[in-house]
Amino acid sequence: MILYFTLTSMIKVFSSNLIEPALMEQHNSYRLVLITSELDTPFWKKVETGAMAAAARYDASLEVWGTYGSNSDDFLKHIEIAIVSKVDGIIVQGLDTDDFKSLTKVKAASNGIPIITVANDVPMNESLRRTYVGSDHLEAGSMIARQLVSDMGFAGRVALIVSDRQEYFQRSRLAGILQVLKPYPQIETLIVAAGDSRADVASATNKLLNEAPDVEAFVAVSANQAGTIIQEISKRMQVEPFYIYSFDDSPETLTLMQQGKIDALIAQSPEAMGEESVTWMIKWLTGEQVPLNPDGYFTDIKVLRAGEAR
Repeated sequence: MILYFTLTSMIKVFSSNLIEPALMEQHNSYRLVLITSELDTPFWKKVETGAMAAAARYDASLEVWGTYGSNSDDFLKHIEIAIVSKVDGIIVQGLDTDDFKSLTKVKAASNGIPIITVANDVPMNESLRRTYVGSDHLEAGSMIARQLVSDMGFAGRVALIVSDRQEYFQRSRLAGILQVLKPYPQIETLIVAAGDSRADVASATNKLLNEAPDVEAFVAVSANQAGTIIQEISKRMQVEPFYIYSFDDSPETLTLMQQGKIDALIAQSPEAMGEESVTWMIKWLTGEQVPLNPDGYFTDIKVLRAGEAR
């Protein structure tokens, strides 16, 4: 009898050790991290809002990490910490650098941590990210170029203002613009590398105005350039005769549109980006959707014209 009860107790202990962790794993919420290098911008605040809403819906834990500027070392350090912390999934603003790709392709992958890029993409074969959620930047460039042709006509000089080190999303926008403008031989495009800081953009704009005073249109391929371009033009002449275009409906660009200084811009859907990135991450973790679409999941974009900004 003693042996019987002893064996029965041992079986119960071993059975509970085998079953209980599995049950606990089912009920524990997934731990996700959203990482960006632009924590203080209205755009990323909206991404965070959407992501938090989706995390709450799926009973997942979501932390938002990142930096308040272009310090790539600190940004990459946050990704390393997330990997070492063995989070269940990382949703991150794509950074088109070798260091970023090494982290996602080697460290995250070897630890079995899925990566989803949001808003800014990095090619899958270079980063091993599971998918991308955000705007179709190639189509965004095409849309703004079609609007430019509609406004300006089939002839004129157009300055395309880009950063010195173009991110993948900027190259995609630029490719879309050039594809649309290619059939119009009388539209001349000037690609101007203007740096990343306001001082660099101001200097490049002034140099352009000196060397090409007959430029009729400006396209700020990076959204944060538009305000500086307009400021430098206004120091010399009226802004209204120029056709000026940008990407991202930030408070600054919307104000410039209301003032009639920007003719059109591409409005994105940052809240949907945050919400869908968490949704697809959960679907991958639960096995509901495996694999995810390697080409990504595109959120809505539209052309917002002067007079439509509110």
